[in-house]
Amino acid sequence: MGLSDMRLIIALTLFVFWLMLSGHYETWLIAFGAGCSIFVALFAGHLGIADHEGHPIRLLPRALLYWPWLAKEVFISALQVAWLILNPKLPISPKLVRVKASQKSAVGLTTYANSITLTPGTIAVEVSSNKGEILVHSITHRTAAGLADGAMDKKVRWFEGERA
Repeated sequence: MGLSDMRLIIALTLFVFWLMLSGHYETWLIAFGAGCSIFVALFAGHLGIADHEGHPIRLLPRALLYWPWLAKEVFISALQVAWLILNPKLPISPKLVRVKASQKSAVGLTTYANSITLTPGTIAVEVSSNKGEILVHSITHRTAAGLADGAMDKKVRWFEGERA
């Protein structure tokens, strides 16, 4: 996919998003929205921010399977954190742990760190791409151990295109 193809996809995505948010479908407003979308896409290409990693459309099919899995993990973790809060003993044991990150791309590493942060009870504090690890604050030893098993790391590697 060349730069001009990415610009076209970016312009179309921006235009559709603008149409959904606008709710106005007069001719001059549609033309203005299309013009602004094209301008922004061209400007993004000129600045060098419209690149292959900035617009990873190739990951969409796997994302449609990864997002439900992540939603399930977020839901389960939310129940566990709610139980911790409602437990009269409040059995929290905060801990900082370093988690191995085996992703090969910036998109994969970012997805992994964001997935950790989206999961209640854990926050990605620091990402070290050169060491291949993420510093994570965990609310309990159990949630830290859950990250250490590598299931999420493996799932993100699959999302990024590697065979699991």
